[in-house]
Amino acid sequence: MKNQQGMQGARRLLLIQLGVAVLIAVIALCVGNTTAAISAVAGGLVCVVPNAYFVRKLFMHNGARAARQIVNGFYKGEALKLMLSVALFAMVFKFLNTNPLVFFVAYIAAQMVFWFAPLIIDNKNRLKRD
Repeated sequence: MKNQQGMQGARRLLLIQLGVAVLIAVIALCVGNTTAAISAVAGGLVCVVPNAYFVRKLFMHNGARAARQIVNGFYKGEALKLMLSVALFAMVFKFLNTNPLVFFVAYIAAQMVFWFAPLIIDNKNRLKRD
């Protein structure tokens, strides 16, 4: 049960990260141009895709008997998340015509969702209890 709640919370955070990137893309499109909007979407995806991979690795195993597998999944997931992030950054700046400022604003804003994760998850759990 706790594993399902954790997975639901992680999915919610990933969707919020994606939503933040889309919001910034819409603002960039209204204020700037399509290059700015594409840059915002790319920034959000460079944040969300590695995090989604990490979440998948993290919640692959559950239960007390799988403690070692959970820890190994955490470390492997984090290492591969970092490598995937580097690869995605390289691909974006090599193959896309981006606005670096908008790209990094979207990336950082999406990453900041994790700062508010305890509030998002705790409030959702509190609403379920009431």
